[in-house]
Amino acid sequence: MASSNINHLSQPSIYGDFASSYAGRKSRLMKWLLKLFKSGGGGSNRAGASSGGGGQNPQFHGEENMVLRAPARSLDDRSRVDQEKEELDHAVALSLAEDLKRSSVSKTVHDMSLARICGGCNQDIGYGNYLGCMGTFFHPQCFRCRACGYPITEHEFSLSGRDAYHKSCFKELTHPKCEVCYQFIPTNGAGLIEYRCHPFWSQKYCPSHEHDNTARCCSCERLESWNARYVPLGDGRSLCLECMESAIMDTGDCQPLYHAIRDYYEGMNMKLDQQIPMLLVERQALNEAIIGEKSGHHHMPETRGLCLSEEQTVTGILKRPQMGSHGLVRTPQKLTRKCEVTAILVLYGLPRLLTGAILAHELMHGWLRLKGIVAIKTVLEITEIHSLICPIKLVGYRNLNPEVEEGICQVLSYMWLESEVPGFKSMPSLSGASSSSSSSSKKGGKSEAEKKLGEFFMHQIVHDVSPAYGGGFRAANAAVNRYGLRRTLDHIQLTGSFPV
Repeated sequence: MASSNINHLSQPSIYGDFASSYAGRKSRLMKWLLKLFKSGGGGSNRAGASSGGGGQNPQFHGEENMVLRAPARSLDDRSRVDQEKEELDHAVALSLAEDLKRSSVSKTVHDMSLARICGGCNQDIGYGNYLGCMGTFFHPQCFRCRACGYPITEHEFSLSGRDAYHKSCFKELTHPKCEVCYQFIPTNGAGLIEYRCHPFWSQKYCPSHEHDNTARCCSCERLESWNARYVPLGDGRSLCLECMESAIMDTGDCQPLYHAIRDYYEGMNMKLDQQIPMLLVERQALNEAIIGEKSGHHHMPETRGLCLSEEQTVTGILKRPQMGSHGLVRTPQKLTRKCEVTAILVLYGLPRLLTGAILAHELMHGWLRLKGIVAIKTVLEITEIHSLICPIKLVGYRNLNPEVEEGICQVLSYMWLESEVPGFKSMPSLSGASSSSSSSSKKGGKSEAEKKLGEFFMHQIVHDVSPAYGGGFRAANAAVNRYGLRRTLDHIQLTGSFPV
């Protein structure tokens, strides 16, 4: 039977409308056949009328149901009816096959227009479940966090550009963490993330750590983190482990560095004629010496070095402790005045480069005071800087204002650091200010941590905000870069101010 050829075509399609329109197609086909039968039946009626037959026209009830009233047929007539039925079934089958073919082509085109490629695995998504995000489609298991790589199954997630993240992963990436307590930095009352950040080390921390007694390194200013412990020095100061590696803990250990810096001065034709005693002291001893000093300008909030001009009894550190203040050997020492400078005092327990920078600064104070007042024999002289004829009087390096004295001392401190840490360019180099500078203090290599410390100490000098130390240094530095160190010192000796 021809009808058996269309059994495999009866499967439903999720894209087509074949099943729903089957009745319509069958109705149209039946109308066409009925018209054919009607025209054939009319001829028979006419023939029957001429022969006296009494046949009736067919009755129609709706579009699909019909009743044909005809005289009884013979066996041959029934065979013809069966044949016509087979032909009708075959015609219906051909029509359905043609419609299914057209529907299949339409379905293929429709599927091609709806093809979805997974943005994760680049494979066809097909007819399964999928996710859409920013115009891209994903298999559910392919929609993954950019940070951790695991699938995102939550209803809420974070987007950065076209990358998706778990909310927790995105917070880990973008929300700053405190480098002291390692917690997320909390928001303030306005809902903003507020934190402190060191200008050189970029250490971020909660504002509360400035007031909760968190230890701060007395050398590099970094706060003590919860996974590291600083070394207490016994006088209220603490030292981080990096600074501790090169710390100078007693007067004996500091002597080679002190003599190296004196040689550095001598290499710039600034020899110190007197032997100035040098002591490493604790904070309390230094503060007591400052109180006993009648003159001088001191750096606040804490002074690390002092050039004494008065006779005092000072307690120095003579023996290096093993850890903190345990094992310190202190001895009082009477400092008598044999010249304009009694002694140089420096805080103990500071790294080598910081101790050297303090010594270079204080030695410049000593050099200025030892030169004292210079008598000028000539009455008139043409100055090298201003090219003007001006009267000359008794002048010298005494009683300089703080900006001039502290400024030029900071320049010498910076120059020595620059010779120890070459390559750091926070401002124009001063290395060419002196034609001959000693390199006797450059013996031995430095670790990267120590070089970074040297850069920090230079950064502190350059960016100091105090009028005397910061403003004075910048004015002195500009003069030395323009005229050189020797001509700048000569101008200070004559006028008490920097050349401009």
